[in-house]
Amino acid sequence: MCLFSGPVREVYGTKIFGRIEGGNQYLVYQMTFSAESDVAMVLPMPVVPGSAEDAVRFINLESYKRFFRDLDKLFPERMDLEFMAPLSDGPVAAQVVLEVHEVGAFEASFVPTIPDFVRLDPRFRLPDQVWGELGGYDDFGFAVFKLTAGNTQHAHPMAFSFPTRDEKKIFFPTVHVHNGKVHLEAQFDHKLYCQTDTPLKWEASNELSSDNVELEKAQGIFVANEKCYRQTLRGIGKNADVYRAA
Repeated sequence: MCLFSGPVREVYGTKIFGRIEGGNQYLVYQMTFSAESDVAMVLPMPVVPGSAEDAVRFINLESYKRFFRDLDKLFPERMDLEFMAPLSDGPVAAQVVLEVHEVGAFEASFVPTIPDFVRLDPRFRLPDQVWGELGGYDDFGFAVFKLTAGNTQHAHPMAFSFPTRDEKKIFFPTVHVHNGKVHLEAQFDHKLYCQTDTPLKWEASNELSSDNVELEKAQGIFVANEKCYRQTLRGIGKNADVYRAA
């Protein structure tokens, strides 16, 4: 997803990885972007309703900027085709500022519910009408990452784990909101990756092993001896999140 709290000039090359283990989903997100001022990116999560403020664990991948490059080595070389796959298979009691986590180059916070956004710096909130236009996120939680202004920024991957409400589905945040506007369709330039025991009609990795992935740097996000799958979304498609079988 690209849900930004303010204007961005460009966003491309988005890559998202997901894996579920023991009631939690790992999610890794990376992209290239340009922005004239500091902005926040908001990633929704289908958390267990009522999750505590410390339920999300942020993972620092600053030392593993090539995480997705290493994942790509697991797959046979091919020419990418342009296609779009189907995308869908009350007031706060106390205004206590949400905890800010230093996660490598980012500052990150977990926002338990939409009303809790008032506990964030106003610069890093989405307009209230956006949530009404999007719909469906009333019981979601949100990971908010502060991004520093600059041109063509190749930021290191943003990573975290959260208690998922559905251990049978891997969630990929792919909804777009740019410049405070919600559209029914969006332009996609995404690659989605996941590890699962359930065979998918996605591109499957050549190897079960993790010879090309630095497990220690991945900090439990990626596991050995489990297939990795990949799908490319490129072009115009329905502006929605993606769920895939775990």
